[in-house]
Amino acid sequence: MNYREIIRTAFSSLLSNKLRSILTMLGVIIGVAAVIMMIAIGAGTEATISEQINGLGSNLIFINESFSRGGPGQGPTNQRGGLKYSDVEAIRSQVTGIAGVSVDQSASSLTAKINDITLEDLTLVGTTPDYLTVRNLEMGSGRFFTEEETTKGSKVVVLGSSVADTLFPDGDPLGQVITVDNVKLTVIGVMAPKGLVSGTDFDSQIYGPIQLVFKKFTPSMFGRIMGDRVRMIFVSVADDGDMQSVINQITILLANRHKVETDALDFNISTQSDIIKTASSTTESFRTLLAGVAGVSLIVGGIGIMNIMLVSVTERTREIGLRQAIGATPLDIRVQFLSEALMLSLFGGILGVVAGVGGSYLFGAFGGMRTVVLPYSVLLSFLSAAAVGIFFGYVPAKNAAELDPIVALRHE
Repeated sequence: MNYREIIRTAFSSLLSNKLRSILTMLGVIIGVAAVIMMIAIGAGTEATISEQINGLGSNLIFINESFSRGGPGQGPTNQRGGLKYSDVEAIRSQVTGIAGVSVDQSASSLTAKINDITLEDLTLVGTTPDYLTVRNLEMGSGRFFTEEETTKGSKVVVLGSSVADTLFPDGDPLGQVITVDNVKLTVIGVMAPKGLVSGTDFDSQIYGPIQLVFKKFTPSMFGRIMGDRVRMIFVSVADDGDMQSVINQITILLANRHKVETDALDFNISTQSDIIKTASSTTESFRTLLAGVAGVSLIVGGIGIMNIMLVSVTERTREIGLRQAIGATPLDIRVQFLSEALMLSLFGGILGVVAGVGGSYLFGAFGGMRTVVLPYSVLLSFLSAAAVGIFFGYVPAKNAAELDPIVALRHE
Protein backbone atom coordinates (compact mmCIF):
# COMPACT_ATOMS: atom_id res chain seq x y z
CA MET A 1 0.00 0.00 0.00
CA ASN A 2 1.64 3.21 -1.23
CA TYR A 3 0.33 5.96 1.08
CA ARG A 4 1.97 8.70 -0.95
CA GLU A 5 0.16 7.52 -4.05
CA ILE A 6 -3.12 7.28 -2.10
CA ILE A 7 -2.79 10.87 -0.90
CA ARG A 8 -1.87 12.10 -4.39
CA THR A 9 -4.84 10.29 -5.93
CA ALA A 10 -7.20 11.61 -3.26
CA PHE A 11 -5.97 15.16 -3.79
CA SER A 12 -6.37 14.85 -7.57
CA SER A 13 -9.89 13.51 -7.13
CA LEU A 14 -10.88 16.48 -5.00
CA LEU A 15 -9.30 18.97 -7.41
CA SER A 16 -11.19 17.47 -10.33
CA ASN A 17 -14.42 18.66 -8.70
CA LYS A 18 -13.31 21.92 -7.08
CA LEU A 19 -16.71 23.54 -6.62
CA ARG A 20 -18.26 20.40 -5.18
CA SER A 21 -15.33 19.94 -2.81
CA ILE A 22 -15.54 23.54 -1.61
CA LEU A 23 -19.28 23.32 -1.02
CA THR A 24 -18.79 20.04 0.86
CA MET A 25 -16.11 21.59 3.07
CA LEU A 26 -18.31 24.60 3.78
CA GLY A 27 -20.34 22.73 6.39
CA VAL A 28 -17.18 21.70 8.24
CA ILE A 29 -15.75 25.23 7.97
CA ILE A 30 -18.88 26.76 9.46
CA GLY A 31 -19.04 24.12 12.20
CA VAL A 32 -15.42 24.52 13.29
CA ALA A 33 -15.60 28.32 13.15
CA ALA A 34 -18.86 28.34 15.12
CA VAL A 35 -17.44 26.12 17.90
CA ILE A 36 -14.35 28.32 18.30
CA MET A 37 -16.34 31.56 18.27
CA MET A 38 -19.02 30.36 20.69
CA ILE A 39 -16.44 29.14 23.19
CA ALA A 40 -14.49 32.40 22.75
CA ILE A 41 -17.62 34.46 23.51
CA GLY A 42 -18.36 32.40 26.62
CA ALA A 43 -14.76 32.60 27.84
CA GLY A 44 -14.69 36.35 27.20
CA THR A 45 -17.86 36.85 29.22
CA GLU A 46 -16.42 34.81 32.09
CA ALA A 47 -13.15 36.77 32.02
CA THR A 48 -15.02 40.08 32.01
CA ILE A 49 -17.14 39.09 35.01
CA SER A 50 -14.06 37.93 36.91
CA GLU A 51 -12.18 41.16 36.19
CA GLN A 52 -15.14 43.31 37.21
CA ILE A 53 -15.54 41.47 40.52
CA ASN A 54 -11.80 41.66 41.22
CA GLY A 55 -11.89 45.33 40.23
CA LEU A 56 -14.09 46.07 43.24
CA GLY A 57 -11.07 45.57 45.47
CA SER A 58 -8.72 42.88 46.70
CA ASN A 59 -9.40 39.98 49.11
CA LEU A 60 -12.92 41.24 49.71
CA ILE A 61 -15.58 39.78 51.98
CA PHE A 62 -19.18 40.87 51.36
CA ILE A 63 -21.64 40.93 54.27
CA ASN A 64 -25.27 41.58 53.38
CA GLU A 65 -28.64 41.23 55.04
CA SER A 66 -30.39 37.86 54.88
CA PHE A 67 -34.00 37.90 53.75
CA SER A 68 -36.82 35.41 54.14
CA ARG A 69 -40.19 35.37 52.40
CA GLY A 70 -43.17 36.54 54.36
CA GLY A 71 -46.74 35.31 54.20
CA PRO A 72 -49.04 35.06 51.15
CA GLY A 73 -48.71 38.08 48.92
CA GLN A 74 -45.76 39.43 50.89
CA GLY A 75 -42.30 40.01 49.54
CA PRO A 76 -38.97 39.23 51.18
CA THR A 77 -38.68 40.42 54.76
CA ASN A 78 -35.62 40.75 56.95
CA GLN A 79 -35.38 38.09 59.61
CA ARG A 80 -33.98 40.33 62.37
CA GLY A 81 -32.78 43.87 62.76
CA GLY A 82 -30.37 43.66 59.83
CA LEU A 83 -26.95 45.20 59.43
CA LYS A 84 -26.25 48.53 61.11
CA TYR A 85 -23.57 51.14 60.72
CA SER A 86 -22.37 50.34 64.23
CA ASP A 87 -21.45 46.84 63.00
CA VAL A 88 -18.74 48.44 60.89
CA GLU A 89 -16.92 49.89 63.88
CA ALA A 90 -17.33 46.62 65.77
CA ILE A 91 -15.70 44.68 62.96
CA ARG A 92 -12.91 47.25 62.61
CA SER A 93 -12.04 47.16 66.31
CA GLN A 94 -12.59 43.49 67.17
CA VAL A 95 -11.66 41.44 64.10
CA THR A 96 -7.98 40.74 63.41
CA GLY A 97 -6.36 40.14 60.02
CA ILE A 98 -8.22 42.83 58.10
CA ALA A 99 -6.90 45.76 56.07
CA GLY A 100 -10.07 47.82 56.14
CA VAL A 101 -13.85 47.86 56.64
CA SER A 102 -16.19 50.03 54.67
CA VAL A 103 -19.85 50.57 53.94
CA ASP A 104 -21.64 52.86 51.55
CA GLN A 105 -25.05 54.46 51.49
CA SER A 106 -25.89 56.25 48.26
CA ALA A 107 -28.13 59.21 47.58
CA SER A 108 -28.98 59.47 43.91
CA SER A 109 -30.61 61.90 41.47
CA LEU A 110 -28.88 64.87 43.10
CA THR A 111 -27.95 68.19 41.50
CA ALA A 112 -24.58 69.86 42.03
CA LYS A 113 -24.02 73.55 41.29
CA ILE A 114 -21.17 76.02 41.34
CA ASN A 115 -21.46 79.46 39.78
CA ASP A 116 -23.24 78.93 36.45
CA ILE A 117 -22.35 75.24 36.05
CA THR A 118 -24.94 72.63 36.97
CA LEU A 119 -24.54 68.85 36.99
CA GLU A 120 -27.73 66.81 37.32
CA ASP A 121 -28.54 63.18 38.14
CA LEU A 122 -25.53 62.87 40.41
CA THR A 123 -24.90 60.13 42.97
CA LEU A 124 -23.39 60.91 46.37
CA VAL A 125 -21.78 57.87 47.99
CA GLY A 126 -21.73 58.12 51.76
CA THR A 127 -18.91 55.96 53.08
CA THR A 128 -16.00 55.65 55.53
CA PRO A 129 -12.26 56.43 55.41
CA ASP A 130 -11.38 52.78 54.61
CA TYR A 131 -13.28 53.07 51.32
CA LEU A 132 -10.06 53.75 49.41
CA THR A 133 -8.36 50.63 50.79
CA VAL A 134 -11.36 48.35 50.40
CA ARG A 135 -12.23 49.45 46.87
CA ASN A 136 -8.61 49.75 45.74
CA LEU A 137 -9.00 53.43 44.81
CA GLU A 138 -6.45 56.24 44.79
CA MET A 139 -6.59 59.98 45.31
CA GLY A 140 -5.69 62.17 42.38
CA SER A 141 -5.29 65.30 44.48
CA GLY A 142 -6.18 66.49 47.96
CA ARG A 143 -7.25 63.97 50.58
CA PHE A 144 -10.08 61.67 51.63
CA PHE A 145 -12.19 62.51 54.70
CA THR A 146 -11.07 61.40 58.14
CA GLU A 147 -12.70 59.27 60.85
CA GLU A 148 -13.56 62.39 62.81
CA GLU A 149 -15.23 64.00 59.78
CA THR A 150 -17.16 60.78 59.21
CA THR A 151 -18.39 60.62 62.80
CA LYS A 152 -19.46 64.28 62.82
CA GLY A 153 -20.99 64.12 59.34
CA SER A 154 -18.84 67.06 58.24
CA LYS A 155 -19.93 68.88 55.10
CA VAL A 156 -16.96 67.82 52.98
CA VAL A 157 -16.91 66.03 49.66
CA VAL A 158 -14.48 64.22 47.36
CA LEU A 159 -15.18 64.43 43.64
CA GLY A 160 -14.85 61.74 41.03
CA SER A 161 -12.45 62.73 38.26
CA SER A 162 -15.08 63.33 35.56
CA VAL A 163 -17.28 65.31 37.99
CA ALA A 164 -14.30 67.51 38.84
CA ASP A 165 -13.59 68.10 35.14
CA THR A 166 -17.21 69.10 34.53
CA LEU A 167 -17.66 71.41 37.51
CA PHE A 168 -14.17 72.92 37.38
CA PRO A 169 -13.06 72.83 33.73
CA ASP A 170 -10.45 75.56 34.20
CA GLY A 171 -9.66 75.68 37.90
CA ASP A 172 -8.53 73.75 40.96
CA PRO A 173 -11.54 72.34 42.83
CA LEU A 174 -9.73 71.93 46.17
CA GLY A 175 -11.17 74.28 48.79
CA GLN A 176 -14.09 75.30 46.56
CA VAL A 177 -17.67 75.07 47.83
CA ILE A 178 -20.33 73.35 45.74
CA THR A 179 -24.06 73.16 46.41
CA VAL A 180 -25.56 69.67 46.33
CA ASP A 181 -29.35 69.78 46.68
CA ASN A 182 -29.20 72.97 48.79
CA VAL A 183 -26.41 71.60 51.01
CA LYS A 184 -23.09 73.43 50.71
CA LEU A 185 -20.10 71.05 50.68
CA THR A 186 -16.40 71.88 50.66
CA VAL A 187 -14.27 69.98 48.15
CA ILE A 188 -11.29 68.38 49.92
CA GLY A 189 -10.10 65.98 47.23
CA VAL A 190 -10.42 64.55 43.74
CA MET A 191 -10.23 60.82 43.02
CA ALA A 192 -7.81 59.41 40.48
CA PRO A 193 -9.57 58.05 37.37
CA LYS A 194 -10.97 54.55 37.94
CA GLY A 195 -13.49 54.07 35.15
CA LEU A 196 -16.40 51.66 34.91
CA VAL A 197 -16.22 48.61 37.19
CA SER A 198 -19.10 46.12 37.58
CA GLY A 199 -21.51 48.64 36.10
CA THR A 200 -20.43 51.44 38.43
CA ASP A 201 -18.73 54.53 37.05
CA PHE A 202 -16.56 55.63 39.97
CA ASP A 203 -15.46 58.76 38.10
CA SER A 204 -18.98 60.17 37.79
CA GLN A 205 -19.81 59.99 41.52
CA ILE A 206 -19.01 62.16 44.52
CA TYR A 207 -18.07 60.84 47.97
CA GLY A 208 -18.83 62.11 51.46
CA PRO A 209 -19.00 60.91 55.08
CA ILE A 210 -21.77 58.36 55.57
CA GLN A 211 -23.19 60.29 58.54
CA LEU A 212 -23.60 63.27 56.22
CA VAL A 213 -25.79 61.14 53.95
CA PHE A 214 -27.80 59.87 56.91
CA LYS A 215 -28.42 63.41 58.18
CA LYS A 216 -28.80 65.50 55.04
CA PHE A 217 -29.61 63.26 52.09
CA THR A 218 -31.89 60.56 53.52
CA PRO A 219 -35.64 61.36 53.36
CA SER A 220 -36.94 61.92 56.89
CA MET A 221 -39.63 59.21 56.77
CA PHE A 222 -37.25 56.69 55.23
CA GLY A 223 -34.61 57.67 57.78
CA ARG A 224 -36.99 57.09 60.68
CA ILE A 225 -37.81 53.62 59.40
CA MET A 226 -34.30 52.56 58.44
CA GLY A 227 -32.29 54.37 61.09
CA ASP A 228 -28.60 53.62 60.55
CA ARG A 229 -29.24 50.31 58.77
CA VAL A 230 -26.99 49.53 55.82
CA ARG A 231 -27.38 47.05 53.00
CA MET A 232 -23.85 45.70 52.69
CA ILE A 233 -20.53 45.86 54.53
CA PHE A 234 -17.24 45.36 52.72
CA VAL A 235 -14.23 43.90 54.51
CA SER A 236 -10.77 43.76 52.94
CA VAL A 237 -8.58 40.97 54.31
CA ALA A 238 -4.93 41.91 54.90
CA ASP A 239 -2.30 40.32 52.66
CA ASP A 240 -0.98 38.32 55.61
CA GLY A 241 -4.46 37.60 56.97
CA ASP A 242 -6.38 34.33 56.76
CA MET A 243 -9.67 34.64 54.85
CA GLN A 244 -11.45 31.82 56.66
CA SER A 245 -10.32 33.03 60.06
CA VAL A 246 -11.67 36.51 59.32
CA ILE A 247 -15.00 35.05 58.15
CA ASN A 248 -15.29 32.98 61.32
CA GLN A 249 -14.53 36.00 63.53
CA ILE A 250 -17.10 38.15 61.72
CA THR A 251 -19.74 35.42 61.91
CA ILE A 252 -19.35 34.99 65.67
CA LEU A 253 -19.13 38.75 66.32
CA LEU A 254 -22.25 39.69 64.34
CA ALA A 255 -24.21 36.70 65.61
CA ASN A 256 -23.56 37.86 69.17
CA ARG A 257 -24.37 41.49 68.35
CA HIS A 258 -27.61 40.56 66.56
CA LYS A 259 -28.49 37.93 69.20
CA VAL A 260 -29.00 35.13 66.67
CA GLU A 261 -27.76 31.56 66.47
CA THR A 262 -24.98 30.72 64.01
CA ASP A 263 -27.33 28.34 62.20
CA ALA A 264 -30.01 31.05 61.81
CA LEU A 265 -28.01 34.13 60.85
CA ASP A 266 -29.73 37.32 59.72
CA PHE A 267 -26.84 38.08 57.36
CA ASN A 268 -24.92 36.35 54.58
CA ILE A 269 -21.15 36.33 54.09
CA SER A 270 -19.55 35.72 50.70
CA THR A 271 -16.19 36.33 49.06
CA GLN A 272 -15.03 37.36 45.63
CA SER A 273 -14.05 33.73 44.98
CA ASP A 274 -17.60 32.61 45.79
CA ILE A 275 -19.11 35.12 43.41
CA ILE A 276 -16.60 34.33 40.66
CA LYS A 277 -17.18 30.60 41.13
CA THR A 278 -20.95 31.02 40.84
CA ALA A 279 -20.63 33.24 37.79
CA SER A 280 -18.11 30.83 36.22
CA SER A 281 -20.41 27.84 36.64
CA THR A 282 -23.21 29.77 34.96
CA THR A 283 -21.08 30.99 32.05
CA GLU A 284 -19.47 27.57 31.68
CA SER A 285 -22.89 25.96 31.25
CA PHE A 286 -23.78 28.70 28.77
CA ARG A 287 -20.51 28.15 26.93
CA THR A 288 -21.07 24.39 26.76
CA LEU A 289 -24.57 24.96 25.41
CA LEU A 290 -23.27 27.31 22.73
CA ALA A 291 -20.51 24.87 21.77
CA GLY A 292 -23.06 22.04 21.55
CA VAL A 293 -25.32 24.08 19.29
CA ALA A 294 -22.33 25.00 17.14
CA GLY A 295 -21.27 21.33 17.08
CA VAL A 296 -24.50 20.50 15.25
CA SER A 297 -23.03 22.36 12.29
CA LEU A 298 -20.12 19.90 12.30
CA ILE A 299 -22.55 16.98 12.15
CA VAL A 300 -24.37 18.64 9.26
CA GLY A 301 -21.01 19.08 7.54
CA GLY A 302 -20.25 15.40 8.15
CA ILE A 303 -23.55 14.40 6.57
CA GLY A 304 -22.59 16.51 3.57
CA ILE A 305 -19.28 14.65 3.32
CA MET A 306 -21.06 11.27 3.47
CA ASN A 307 -23.53 12.36 0.81
CA ILE A 308 -20.85 13.53 -1.60
CA MET A 309 -18.68 10.46 -1.01
CA LEU A 310 -21.62 8.14 -1.73
CA VAL A 311 -22.20 10.04 -4.96
CA SER A 312 -18.48 9.76 -5.74
CA VAL A 313 -18.54 5.98 -5.21
CA THR A 314 -21.46 5.68 -7.62
CA GLU A 315 -19.74 7.90 -10.23
CA ARG A 316 -16.43 6.01 -9.96
CA THR A 317 -17.76 2.46 -9.85
CA ARG A 318 -16.00 1.53 -13.09
CA GLU A 319 -12.74 3.09 -11.84
CA ILE A 320 -13.02 1.00 -8.67
CA GLY A 321 -13.50 -2.15 -10.77
CA LEU A 322 -10.42 -1.36 -12.87
CA ARG A 323 -8.29 -0.81 -9.78
CA GLN A 324 -9.49 -4.09 -8.31
CA ALA A 325 -8.73 -5.85 -11.60
CA ILE A 326 -5.10 -4.72 -11.54
CA GLY A 327 -4.54 -5.84 -7.96
CA ALA A 328 -6.01 -3.29 -5.55
CA THR A 329 -7.29 -4.98 -2.39
CA PRO A 330 -10.52 -4.02 -0.55
CA LEU A 331 -8.31 -2.40 2.08
CA ASP A 332 -6.65 -0.23 -0.61
CA ILE A 333 -10.07 0.90 -1.88
CA ARG A 334 -11.33 1.57 1.66
CA VAL A 335 -8.25 3.61 2.57
CA GLN A 336 -8.50 5.54 -0.70
CA PHE A 337 -12.02 6.79 -0.07
CA LEU A 338 -11.43 7.32 3.62
CA SER A 339 -8.44 9.47 2.69
CA GLU A 340 -10.60 11.62 0.44
CA ALA A 341 -13.23 12.09 3.17
CA LEU A 342 -10.53 12.84 5.76
CA MET A 343 -8.85 15.31 3.43
CA LEU A 344 -12.13 17.14 2.92
CA SER A 345 -12.68 17.40 6.67
CA LEU A 346 -9.07 18.38 7.46
CA PHE A 347 -8.96 21.12 4.83
CA GLY A 348 -12.35 22.31 6.06
CA GLY A 349 -11.03 22.16 9.64
CA ILE A 350 -7.96 24.27 8.81
CA LEU A 351 -10.07 26.90 7.05
CA GLY A 352 -12.60 26.74 9.90
CA VAL A 353 -9.87 27.39 12.48
CA VAL A 354 -8.68 30.42 10.52
CA ALA A 355 -12.26 31.69 10.18
CA GLY A 356 -13.08 30.98 13.83
CA VAL A 357 -9.99 32.66 15.30
CA GLY A 358 -10.23 35.61 12.92
CA GLY A 359 -13.97 35.93 13.47
CA SER A 360 -13.52 35.87 17.25
CA TYR A 361 -11.03 38.73 17.17
CA LEU A 362 -13.20 40.73 14.77
CA PHE A 363 -16.30 40.11 16.89
CA GLY A 364 -14.42 41.21 19.99
CA ALA A 365 -13.10 44.32 18.26
CA PHE A 366 -16.34 45.47 16.62
CA GLY A 367 -19.15 43.54 18.31
CA GLY A 368 -19.01 45.22 21.71
CA MET A 369 -18.48 41.90 23.51
CA ARG A 370 -15.16 40.57 24.71
CA THR A 371 -13.91 37.29 23.24
CA VAL A 372 -11.08 35.04 24.45
CA VAL A 373 -9.85 32.34 22.07
CA LEU A 374 -8.96 29.27 24.12
CA PRO A 375 -6.26 26.99 22.66
CA TYR A 376 -8.20 23.88 23.62
CA SER A 377 -11.19 25.03 21.56
CA VAL A 378 -9.00 25.22 18.44
CA LEU A 379 -7.59 21.75 19.05
CA LEU A 380 -11.00 20.33 19.98
CA SER A 381 -12.75 21.68 16.92
CA PHE A 382 -9.96 20.55 14.56
CA LEU A 383 -9.88 17.02 15.98
CA SER A 384 -13.68 16.93 15.84
CA ALA A 385 -13.52 17.81 12.16
CA ALA A 386 -11.08 14.94 11.56
CA ALA A 387 -13.33 12.56 13.53
CA VAL A 388 -16.33 13.69 11.51
CA GLY A 389 -14.47 12.96 8.26
CA ILE A 390 -13.52 9.44 9.39
CA PHE A 391 -16.95 8.65 10.86
CA PHE A 392 -19.05 9.87 7.96
CA GLY A 393 -16.54 8.71 5.34
CA TYR A 394 -16.46 5.13 6.60
CA VAL A 395 -19.78 3.96 5.07
CA PRO A 396 -18.99 5.22 1.53
CA ALA A 397 -15.47 3.73 1.80
CA LYS A 398 -16.92 0.43 3.00
CA ASN A 399 -19.43 0.37 0.11
CA ALA A 400 -16.63 1.02 -2.38
CA ALA A 401 -14.44 -1.74 -0.92
CA GLU A 402 -17.28 -4.28 -1.09
CA LEU A 403 -18.07 -3.74 -4.78
CA ASP A 404 -17.82 -6.88 -6.90
CA PRO A 405 -15.06 -6.31 -9.50
CA ILE A 406 -17.05 -7.96 -12.34
CA VAL A 407 -20.17 -5.89 -11.60
CA ALA A 408 -18.07 -2.76 -11.24
CA LEU A 409 -16.38 -3.28 -14.64
CA ARG A 410 -19.75 -3.71 -16.33
CA HIS A 411 -21.02 -0.45 -14.81
CA GLU A 412 -21.59 2.33 -17.34
